[in-house]
Amino acid sequence: MANLLSVQQLDKSFGNRRVLHGVNFEVAAGHIVALVGPNGAGKSTIMKAVLGLIPTDGGHLTIDSQPVSITSHQALAHVGALIEYPGIYPFLTGKQHLELFADKENRDTNMTQIVEALGMTSYIDHKAKQYSLGMKQKLGIAQALVNHPKLVILDEPMNGLDPQAVKDLRDYIRKMADQGTSFLISSHILSELEKLADDVLILNHGKIVQQSSMGELVASGGTSYVITTADDASAKTALMAAGLQLVPAEKIMIRQQNEKTLNQVLQTLVNANIEITDVVKVQHDLEESFLDMVNTPTTKEDK
Repeated sequence: MANLLSVQQLDKSFGNRRVLHGVNFEVAAGHIVALVGPNGAGKSTIMKAVLGLIPTDGGHLTIDSQPVSITSHQALAHVGALIEYPGIYPFLTGKQHLELFADKENRDTNMTQIVEALGMTSYIDHKAKQYSLGMKQKLGIAQALVNHPKLVILDEPMNGLDPQAVKDLRDYIRKMADQGTSFLISSHILSELEKLADDVLILNHGKIVQQSSMGELVASGGTSYVITTADDASAKTALMAAGLQLVPAEKIMIRQQNEKTLNQVLQTLVNANIEITDVVKVQHDLEESFLDMVNTPTTKEDK
């Protein structure tokens, strides 16, 4: 599959502080890519660089094979974006905001479609000064999506949205991706990104430390079992004596090493005459994989 966005060896410093260190990644056409990382990792800096909003210190950016820089914006004609906070004019209506952004071709059809998809019909003709935080957020997202761009870049798009609005947005993004639009999305709501994204980039200390499909990343976290017994203290002692490694936790938790792990655990407890009251299978999610990744100590070379 062709790559719509290509980022190669991207470097960026602010004064003496180096924010990005040789960042490399690609976004395939029709793919939704999650960009995650702790505060200060450089996520917004990457997005601003891709949009040609800030100069870079090195590297090469292309969108649909066209170069992008602070002085070269031709490739951005088919890009939609919402970075940080939407720009809102308080005395314009929501519809007037969209008219400022919507292309003349199919303007009314495109505007109606995005307004209905994001549930904005009841207030789109009201002045924006009357809008809540969530309404303003949806308007900013609508501005980014109204022209059906080839690439959409969204920084914390779920901010201020209620659960129904989050679902509406997720469904519409998935629909656009199925029609060929690519997305690069940053969000702290990792559970939503896990439902939405095809691929994930984990950024830490200005470097991409993990790049994979969402399914591969979650699967790499493995499976664990949480065991509840009538005597957890004795159960832990028996399991450790049998050479089974426990996850450090208040409860009895064991990671699956192979297909026989659960059977070994249960057999050990039965042999020790310990009553088993519950067994819960836990599949590790994006949040756990992310925390494991960013909490891994870095070497001096990494820094």
